[in-house]
Amino acid sequence: MTNNKFIGYVGTYTKENSKGIYTFILDTEAAAIKDVKIAAELENPTYVTITENNKYLYSVLKAGQDGGVASYSINEETGELTLLNNQLLPGASPCHVSVSKNNKHILSANYHKGTIEAYSAEVTGHLNPVSSSIQHEGHGPNSERQEKPHTHFSGFTPDEKYIVAVDLGIDKLITYQLNNGMLTKVSSLSVKAGSGPRHIAFHPNGTIAYVITELSSEVITLKYDSENGTFTELQYISTIPVDFTTNNQCSAIHVSADGRFVYAANRGHNTIAIYSADANTGELTFIEHTSTEGNWPRDFVLDPTEAYIIASNEKSHNLVLYSRDASTGKLTLLQCDVTVPEPVCVKFLHA
Repeated sequence: MTNNKFIGYVGTYTKENSKGIYTFILDTEAAAIKDVKIAAELENPTYVTITENNKYLYSVLKAGQDGGVASYSINEETGELTLLNNQLLPGASPCHVSVSKNNKHILSANYHKGTIEAYSAEVTGHLNPVSSSIQHEGHGPNSERQEKPHTHFSGFTPDEKYIVAVDLGIDKLITYQLNNGMLTKVSSLSVKAGSGPRHIAFHPNGTIAYVITELSSEVITLKYDSENGTFTELQYISTIPVDFTTNNQCSAIHVSADGRFVYAANRGHNTIAIYSADANTGELTFIEHTSTEGNWPRDFVLDPTEAYIIASNEKSHNLVLYSRDASTGKLTLLQCDVTVPEPVCVKFLHA
């Protein structure tokens, strides 16, 4: 990785032609994505996360009838991945994985099971077996999608004092603490019934958070109390035009490092919705939609300079590169013909 070349990774589904995790180079001098190649062969590595020190990558994986998390060491010069180990449990694989800043704790969320799991890691990056697993309970009003819990995200709060799980199936955010490897429930927030919350992203001020809802196509602005780990609703804002009535399922949400802009992806409308965030309240104002130049944008990422955004269209098998205006938040299309099979999430090595 150099000042103008950044290494990125793409987690994928492997239902069709994908072989696993792919790597690429973002060349900011040429303003282009280059050198897409397979980095690790495994089944359904749909979500990956990278440690702060760029030494390790953790991926969800499917292995026959089992599912879990795999650990890889990263060659920071070449981006090459070397498998360290994996930890598997019976049943469906998780859909999300995250890691603490010190690389000691790894979390996974399992959509199919409605659970979250906690793992610890050795200093070598190797994963220890699951130390704690929590089963969510309940259902929501959407009989097709909310017949039971469907945990879609689990991650640390900015100060890492708490863990937040987002459950689409029961319309809840649940806060936990992790002590000696054990998860303990602290509090929960029930959001609008049937909204289907999917992912959460924190504002850099640490007191505001944004939740994207898959079923109702909205962003919820929340006030976060770091003292007790609770959330309070402030605002709901749509991610799609009023007159868009065909199927839409929101996917990813990310916040710029300066806290001025929030980006939310629409699968169906096939856009990224762009919002400005009020400097005092954190509440959002819609700016515009930008086409993802493909079908079913599962995720997107701001590059380490935040001068670019890369979106991943799962069903049209392409990555899309935009330049990002730091003053307006708007995106300009640069490249949309980068082929990656069944791309889901995109992550960069940290600058």
